[in-house]
Amino acid sequence: MTAYIFEFIGTGMLILIGNGVVANLVLKGTKGADSGWVGISLAWGIAVFIGVFISADVSGAHINPAVTIGLATAGKFSWSMVPGYIIAQILGAMMGNFLVWLTYKKQYEHTEDEDAILATFSTAPAIRSLGWNLVTEIIGTFALVFGVFYIAGGALANEPISLGSLDALPVALLVMGIGFGLGGPTGYAINPARDLGPRIMHAILPLKNKGKSDWAYALVPIVGPIIGAVLAALAFILLN
Repeated sequence: MTAYIFEFIGTGMLILIGNGVVANLVLKGTKGADSGWVGISLAWGIAVFIGVFISADVSGAHINPAVTIGLATAGKFSWSMVPGYIIAQILGAMMGNFLVWLTYKKQYEHTEDEDAILATFSTAPAIRSLGWNLVTEIIGTFALVFGVFYIAGGALANEPISLGSLDALPVALLVMGIGFGLGGPTGYAINPARDLGPRIMHAILPLKNKGKSDWAYALVPIVGPIIGAVLAALAFILLN
């Protein structure tokens, strides 16, 4: 039970900091409107660092269903714990974005741009092409999960692996690199909970001028990361 709680907390911190900086950038009436894509990529790296560092020594700091599924596919995590981890991650992401909404309540009230409001919750493609958007998410998540296997020392022993607190910085740098190098086409969800949980909150919160939650796109940041994670696990198995 403690592991599930820390997955909830770690994912919540990830979204609070990550989508918090997006809100600071795009909402009307904030002091962070000039940070741009560099600021977003740096902030998501920091958000991952915090989420991983907090939860690492208790839950293994998956904070991402793609990581959980990837590790289980490679035989490095028990499938029996996968559903509980994924539920905790989605609920944590929902709580994280709820706190973002509370923090920026007045800014949300003064923002009329529906796309900007949605961007503080979920991802959206720069050029909408669902097939190619899916490819982008697969590649980005493959890079993430494949990197996590080696950062966590998975090739060193034939036993379950998890991230420790010392792995927080290299994982954060990995996510930062994915943001800078691969994030432009889709906003690099690379994490089903990161997109689904906040998108649910966008749908249910009493947001002024919020528009639609774009559920027609929602499967891309769910399915793409899962495929990418499974492919990373298979590649890891072949190499080890």
